[in-house]
Amino acid sequence: MLSVVEKVIFLQTVDVFTDVPTEDLAYIGAITQEVSYLKDDTIYKVNDPSDALYLVRDGRVRLHRDQQEINVAGPREAFGVWALFDEEPRVADATALEETQLLRIGRDDFYALLADHVRITQGVFKRLVHRLRSLARVSDVDIDPKNMER
Repeated sequence: MLSVVEKVIFLQTVDVFTDVPTEDLAYIGAITQEVSYLKDDTIYKVNDPSDALYLVRDGRVRLHRDQQEINVAGPREAFGVWALFDEEPRVADATALEETQLLRIGRDDFYALLADHVRITQGVFKRLVHRLRSLARVSDVDIDPKNMER
């Protein structure tokens, strides 16, 4: 099991948390859960409740709907990010492509944390807005959070 310090070091390398001050990452590290999956294990399915964000420590996760691949998340990447901000059901399946270790951040724990730590809120929102602006520059289509599982 990782210590909180090891989790903080890992969180510093994950895009969604790069704008969160390092000292505040310890609070996030304290609420993460380590979970492991074997090759071809289902992490979640379309229409499952959106209740957690996942961070890939080791391995790869395929995000797909039916046979259509949406993305593959690898080490230091987050997926299911919208689960922290939207209670709509999952819009894709997530399947481990190999033995995979993840950190899971539950929405309820994350909300409780945000209520007391505004700098975390600011950092996460800054990074999400940056991601949305990058997508908007690449595409002329309207951006709908339901279409951006990653």
